[in-house]
Amino acid sequence: MTEKERNDFLYVCSLIEYIARRTNNRRGAVVTALGEQGIRKQLYDAEVNHCLSFEQVSDEVIEQYHITQGDFDMITGCKYRIPGFQDIGGLYSIMIEDCAEPGEEVSELIKIFTSFISDEISDFQTDVYYQNPSYLECSYRAGVLLE
Repeated sequence: MTEKERNDFLYVCSLIEYIARRTNNRRGAVVTALGEQGIRKQLYDAEVNHCLSFEQVSDEVIEQYHITQGDFDMITGCKYRIPGFQDIGGLYSIMIEDCAEPGEEVSELIKIFTSFISDEISDFQTDVYYQNPSYLECSYRAGVLLE
C-alpha cells in the first residue's frame, strides 16, 4: 500500500467512525449504507475531502446515502475518556493494511467494519480499543475475542 493509499484509508475509516458517532449507528451499518461503490468513491475523493471539515463531508455523505439516525450510542454515559474518531480510524486502517491481500483492501474494510470486532472496538466502556492491534487482528481472524 502506498503512503497516499494509507492516508486515504485513514481518512475514510475516520469518516466512517465520525458518521457512526453522529448518527448513533453501528460502523457496519454505515459501511453497508455506503456499499462497495460508495466506499470506493470516498477513497477516490479522500485527497480532496482532506481539505474539508469532517462535519461538511459527513453531512453530504449522510444525505447522499440516506443514513438515518440509529440507536447504537456508545458515547453517552461513558465513564471513561472517549478515543478520538481519528484514533479509531487509524486502528481500522492498520487492521485493513495488515489483514488485506494486495488489491483486496476495500473488501477487507467491509469485512472488518461489519464483523463482531467493530462493535467490540466501539464499546468504549471496555478497554478493547486500547489493546494491541495484533491482538485485535488475531481476534478478528478467529471470530472471537481471544483470552
